[in-house]
Amino acid sequence: MKRLRVGVIGLGVGEEHIAAYQAHAACELVAVCDVSPEKRAAAREKYPSVAVVTEAKDILKHPEIDLVSIASYDDAHYEQTMVAVQSGKHVFVEKPLCRSLDELRSIKRCWVDGERLYLASNLVLRAAPLYRWLRSEIAKGALGQVYAFDGEYLYGRIEKITEGWRKDVTDYSVIQGGGVHLVDLMLRFLGERPASVSAVGNRICTAGTDFRYHDYVAATYLFPSSAVGRIAVNFGCVHRHQHVVRLFGTKATFLSDDMGPRLHVSRDPAAPPVMLDLASVPATKGALIPSFVDAIQGGRDTRAETQHQFDVISGCVAADQALATGRAVEIVYV
Repeated sequence: MKRLRVGVIGLGVGEEHIAAYQAHAACELVAVCDVSPEKRAAAREKYPSVAVVTEAKDILKHPEIDLVSIASYDDAHYEQTMVAVQSGKHVFVEKPLCRSLDELRSIKRCWVDGERLYLASNLVLRAAPLYRWLRSEIAKGALGQVYAFDGEYLYGRIEKITEGWRKDVTDYSVIQGGGVHLVDLMLRFLGERPASVSAVGNRICTAGTDFRYHDYVAATYLFPSSAVGRIAVNFGCVHRHQHVVRLFGTKATFLSDDMGPRLHVSRDPAAPPVMLDLASVPATKGALIPSFVDAIQGGRDTRAETQHQFDVISGCVAADQALATGRAVEIVYV
């Protein structure tokens, strides 16, 4: 079977993409790109047999590259994804896939016309052993009917938004930049799409800094089944980086926080929870890449999964609209 020739744009998280491709027998890394001269110089030493280019278009339009991995800044994802798909490339792109419904519609139209091109966004939290297990338990009915999802994205690295590239991105969204992982888990665990969302937020933690947008956002999603999803995205918190997840079912309650992951299966106050010895984060940020490559090589139909990722972006965009307008918003799905 023909090996996939891969190009990677962005050498931050992109380094973990590279490691995943280099570990896969079906892939050949042929080119990398970054806006930083220092990172390009380091890449020339680290990857001596790989082309190191200055312009992303030299990868996006390269006639011999089959798969483009995009790990650039959030506001570059849309344009780079569009050029890659229009150039006939499979695309694995960091979150968020894009930042508006118009962008999402354009990507979907281009992807649908792309003759079975594969497209995925790196919603890597789903690859954690804990959440793989939890999804399986939900499918078995172990939690009963799931009626509420609570997720907190505790970023804990305020300097990355006050001093890093995020402060320079127009209309930077913490929902899209971090909360997207929890929106993904929420939709996967509840097995349906929310109908509406309301949101509130503030920028108290970053007041007086160069970061101009909400650093804290709380969004409430309502589902057709009457289930409720609550997601809080807290980029300015005094806390280590962590994802807190609570899932409430009629038979059991799942919690993952500072006390570790556990399952409550009884309302008896004397009954201890079942402690779970499963990692709540994946081993690497490239954990989804092997299955993405395998799907391409095996011709597996992943269109429903790609649509799910479109739904996640639709849910995030709607939360930002609700935050901006101060009212509940009906979610438009692309």
